[in-house]
Amino acid sequence: MSSRYPKPIFGFVAAALFILLSWIVAPTASAYDNPDLLPDHATPVIDLAESLTSFQREALEKDLSAFETETGWKLRVLTQFDRTPGRAVKEFWGLDKHSVMLVADPRGGNLLNFSVGDDLFELMPRTFWIELQTRYGNQFFVRDNGEDASILEALESIKSCLRQGGCLVVPGLPREQWILTLITSVVGGVVFGFAAQPREPGKPFSWQWALIFSPLWGILFIAFGIGPVVTRTAEWLPLLRNMAGFALGAVVAYLSPMFASNTSET
Repeated sequence: MSSRYPKPIFGFVAAALFILLSWIVAPTASAYDNPDLLPDHATPVIDLAESLTSFQREALEKDLSAFETETGWKLRVLTQFDRTPGRAVKEFWGLDKHSVMLVADPRGGNLLNFSVGDDLFELMPRTFWIELQTRYGNQFFVRDNGEDASILEALESIKSCLRQGGCLVVPGLPREQWILTLITSVVGGVVFGFAAQPREPGKPFSWQWALIFSPLWGILFIAFGIGPVVTRTAEWLPLLRNMAGFALGAVVAYLSPMFASNTSET
């Protein structure tokens, strides 16, 4: 009969241990939301994680204050790791619809997070902020360039877009993104070349098939190969390289039957 009691006793002990642990952990957890961590003077930068050097922090404070005076847009930076003032920063900085708060916290998968005022979405859509986060906050960029570069580069993009009246995409074309546009351009050329191969005697070029497949090679070349380049940079070299890649892919695919026939004859 005593064998019927261990399970309830075990459950009671587990519950008691859980309550005891919650009492022990609770004081520590409350320290993660501590308004006492706020500085005693007005500043647009709170660097709790020490992601910036003292020189960078002072220069950034002057730059963001001058930018706010110039444009009226309020940019704020909070870096944190194991300590955070929590919601107290909103009142401390007076964040409103005209404000952007950049939060740098390395504990997540991405260093950067943004608290964006509603007025800014009229100038930069939500896709802009997602691209900004993934470009400068990803682990590879932070590993190669540092947390300070991630923060400063993201702020420069925001300031540049606000000065020119808004952006649909993040300015600048990273090498990795350009390589992706080059690949899609070459693949688009290959599709175009295969579609344009002659299929009837006396017709060296199949315009009909090229037009039929135009949605495919057009999306690859124009939407994914040219679009991201012209919307992010005014440089001609990446555009010319993508056009050359498309032409090379088209020529190779178009002449591939000739190469195959010569190989079979030999």
